[in-house]
Amino acid sequence: MLAYLLIGIGSALGGMARYFAQGVIAAMTGGAFPYGTMFVNVTGSIVIGFFATFSGPDSRFIVGTPARQFVMVGICGGYTTFSTFSLETLNLLRDGELIPAALNAAGSVALCLIFVWLGHVMAATLSQ
Repeated sequence: MLAYLLIGIGSALGGMARYFAQGVIAAMTGGAFPYGTMFVNVTGSIVIGFFATFSGPDSRFIVGTPARQFVMVGICGGYTTFSTFSLETLNLLRDGELIPAALNAAGSVALCLIFVWLGHVMAATLSQ
């Protein structure tokens, strides 16, 4: 039960940080290109990559599972799910799993594009 509470609080903080960061970047760039989303995805990826290594089992720093769940699942997950995708793909690469890493990267992007289009078509059809 504690894990759900920590993840929920972290997700709320991450979601608010995402909203703030995207708004600032969109105001600075005019919003014609999704720089805000790109910024959030890149910064979320560096945060989860740093924290996963900093607090991992091979690290000199011991961080408990609740703290890892709070930061990596909660904050990073609320901030951007791209961070988890990036970390999982990196872990596959580090394990020498090149084909699964490529499939994860290409498959995630391709399937997400297909399903966002499908959702768009479904909503557009229902809205007519």
